[in-house]
Amino acid sequence: MAQPVVHFEITGRDPERLQQYFGELFGWEYDTSNPVSDSVSDHGRYGFVPRYTAEDGTGIPGGVGGGPAYPGHVIFYVAVPDVEQALAKAEELGGTRVLGPVREPRTNLVIGHFHDPEGHLVGVASVLEG
Repeated sequence: MAQPVVHFEITGRDPERLQQYFGELFGWEYDTSNPVSDSVSDHGRYGFVPRYTAEDGTGIPGGVGGGPAYPGHVIFYVAVPDVEQALAKAEELGGTRVLGPVREPRTNLVIGHFHDPEGHLVGVASVLEG
């Protein structure tokens, strides 16, 4: 069975400016109270975007964050059963591991990043049981 896209992320050196920009552009609102890994954004500066849906019910949640030490990127995350296995397979197929697996603070979420053979950044995510 194919794996679904479950999250998007936009990061940059000025997360508040990005949040304002995309908020005004798309009407997004943000929740910055949830923890996020140091590998993704400065604490308190990552704004989770709820799952806004179209009339047909489609849509995924996301986040906008970063900080001065974070180079900007736009990424989507695909749900996988096992992040390590997905990263290993990405490498086997010609990709390059960039991050992970990393467990998000105080959650059961594990993420990883890789570059595809043409250099595009892609994320994978899995929720640990228990």
